[in-house]
Amino acid sequence: MREINVKLKERIKRVLTIESFRFVPEEKIEFSAGQFAQVIFDEENKANKDLNKYLSFSCSPTKEYIELTKRLSESNFSKKLRALNAGDTVKLKLPMGACTLKEGYEKICLLAGGIGITPVISIIEYIVDKKLHTDVVLFYSNRTEEIAFKKELDSWRSNHCNIKIIYTVSSCQPKDSSCIFGVIDKNLVLANVDQADKRIFFIFGPPAMVEAMKVMCLELGVKPQNIKTESFIGY
Repeated sequence: MREINVKLKERIKRVLTIESFRFVPEEKIEFSAGQFAQVIFDEENKANKDLNKYLSFSCSPTKEYIELTKRLSESNFSKKLRALNAGDTVKLKLPMGACTLKEGYEKICLLAGGIGITPVISIIEYIVDKKLHTDVVLFYSNRTEEIAFKKELDSWRSNHCNIKIIYTVSSCQPKDSSCIFGVIDKNLVLANVDQADKRIFFIFGPPAMVEAMKVMCLELGVKPQNIKTESFIGY
C-alpha cells in the first residue's frame, strides 16, 4: 500500500443520493478489480475515522483514471466530497482488499446490496475490457428503484452473452419489468444459476446482508473457500 495524490477530473451523478468521483493519479497505480482505497481528508491525523474513510474502486483497473463512488449523507466525510471541484487534489491510500477477481475464474456469481455494487462494477468492467469469457451472474438488491449504475449494467448485459443480471427491489412493487419484487434468496439463486457448486461467489453489501448471503451460499452447497467477502472497514 502507498499514499498518492490524485486530482479530481469529474463528478458523475449516478442516482439521487449516489455520486462517482473520477480522479487522475499523479503516477500510474496498480490495483485489482474488487479492491478499495482510503480517502484521506485529515492528513495530520490519519486515525481520524470521521474524515478518512474507505471507498471501493468503481472502475476497472484498465482505466486511466480512478473512480470512487459514495452514497452521500450529511456526514462530515460526505460534506468534504460534496465540496470537491474539478482540479482539486486529494490523497489516497491504496490499494486494499483481498476480495478480488482472478482471471482464472471461469464461473462467478456476484451478490450485491445497495452501494455494495461498486466493487462489482470494477469486476464486471474489467471482464468486459479484457474480453474475458468468465460466466457472470449478478444479483443486485435495492430497497427502491433508485438503482446505481443500471445504465452501464444493462448495456453490458445486452452486449455480452456471458453476463446475466437479476435486479431485486424489496420495499415496493417495481414499475420496471426488468426488476423483481423481493430479496435475494435461495430459490431465486437456484432458478437463475447453474452449477452453483462450481462457481466462485462474491458478496458485497451491508454486514447483515453479507452474513445472510454467506449462510445461503453454504446451504446451496458452495464450498467455503469459494465464498469471497470483504471485511470492509467502516462500512
